[in-house]
Amino acid sequence: MSARRSCLSVPGSSEKMLAKAGGLHADEIVIDLEDAVAAGAKAEARELVCRVLAEGPPGPGLLAVRVNALDSPWWRDDVAELVEHAGSAVDSLVVPKVERAEDVQEVDRLLDERGAAIGIQALVETAAGLLRVGEIATASQRLDALILGYADMAASLGRSNPEEACERWLYAQEAVLVAARAAGLQAIDGPYLATADEEGLRRWAEHVRGLGYDGKWAIHPSQVPAINDAFTPSDDELERAEAVLAALAQAEAEGGRGAVELDGEMIDEASRKLAEHVVARSRAGLSAEGAAR
Repeated sequence: MSARRSCLSVPGSSEKMLAKAGGLHADEIVIDLEDAVAAGAKAEARELVCRVLAEGPPGPGLLAVRVNALDSPWWRDDVAELVEHAGSAVDSLVVPKVERAEDVQEVDRLLDERGAAIGIQALVETAAGLLRVGEIATASQRLDALILGYADMAASLGRSNPEEACERWLYAQEAVLVAARAAGLQAIDGPYLATADEEGLRRWAEHVRGLGYDGKWAIHPSQVPAINDAFTPSDDELERAEAVLAALAQAEAEGGRGAVELDGEMIDEASRKLAEHVVARSRAGLSAEGAAR
């Protein structure tokens, strides 16, 4: 599965931003037809996005499009026209405000009807969606990621500040993470809205990375480097992971032992899995950075 350390949201109504997006070093570009586009400009933005993507994806990384919510009058046209005019450029559709498995399945059916080889990412951003996140995660074979959205979730829960201490979101963060992992999906954290607060962004990104998240949305190009840094293992982490794998391999070769001591610490099969995850994350990050250059 391709790296999604940084997922940069780009307004679908801005031809200038669409043209620049591919050079901004995000692992994934998410073209937004929902919140970033006014109600009166939906059709125009959709036409612009289809025209731009008909010429190919804007860059070497992943390309997703956030369509409008299923309770809107626009989402079916979003899906239909993207498939018809830009399907080969789109890796996945981000479906907002997913509250039940049937929401994902409705989009899945529409893609099936049109024979589209496009994935789905489910954006969980309401109390109802959080309550059913386990069902949502297994709703379709097209699903490849769950995303936790904070602004709408805060409104749904009655919280006044979506960027209060990140630890106060621990229940929601872990619920989405566990559902994603159980279903074999990536877990992606939503955006940090204070674009000038790099310290706060880094703190939040490091918190969710520590929980086990794969990446985080960015809403401004300036946020991408900090997010990529947070979700890329350090040289020390990679060195330690490689040492764990080497020590366990040697122990197995010498006598079939499943546990061994390394630098005063007992390591075993669980240690191997963690080390393999670090190495895979590092390689995915290096691959994504190489593609962006």
